[in-house]
Amino acid sequence: MVTVDKSDRQRALRLTPVSRETEERLAALVAELERWQAAKNLVSSATLADVWTRHIADSLQLFNLASEREHWLDLGSGGGFPGLVIGICLAECGIGQIDLVESNARKCAFLRHAARVTGARVKVHNARIEDAVGGFAGKVDVVTARALAPLAQLLGWCEELLRTGALGLFPKGQHLDTELTDSARYWKIQATTVSSVTDDAARILMVRSAERRADP
Repeated sequence: MVTVDKSDRQRALRLTPVSRETEERLAALVAELERWQAAKNLVSSATLADVWTRHIADSLQLFNLASEREHWLDLGSGGGFPGLVIGICLAECGIGQIDLVESNARKCAFLRHAARVTGARVKVHNARIEDAVGGFAGKVDVVTARALAPLAQLLGWCEELLRTGALGLFPKGQHLDTELTDSARYWKIQATTVSSVTDDAARILMVRSAERRADP
């Protein structure tokens, strides 16, 4: 059984410092993740030992890019990253909410349980992204999606959200340039990138608008 590396917690919090209260909430999340992981396979077991860096800090850096925004939406929330972490940050702020969209009912059960334990300001929706996303247009300030789909597909799901003012925060790995090139065939994108603090090869794509190109 893989267990969390205690020293990884210190490394992660040096990269993305938080208050003592938020650290305690995050520790409660990690404890529940460990407890549920064997039965639910919430994250890759290969990432569990360094969960604080690979998942907690990786999620915290997204919140730090738009911490002034109150209403968030996370697509394909899975084991709760970044959604639960952002919900924990919003709990400290005392305002706002993040809606988590996840189609797997067992993972939704974990998300709801972890939210109760940690006090995260989240609402969980057990639904397919295609069925749920339209209802959030004009209602959210930020949309996130981590390790979910290629950029062109993400933009298709998020088109109305971006058009109605949401900021897209999409963590991407070493193939981001290829994804941007491929997406440019179908989309006019206004976006910037920020280097990841947890992975030298990764970047976060901040999408401010995406307009579908006319058919050739």
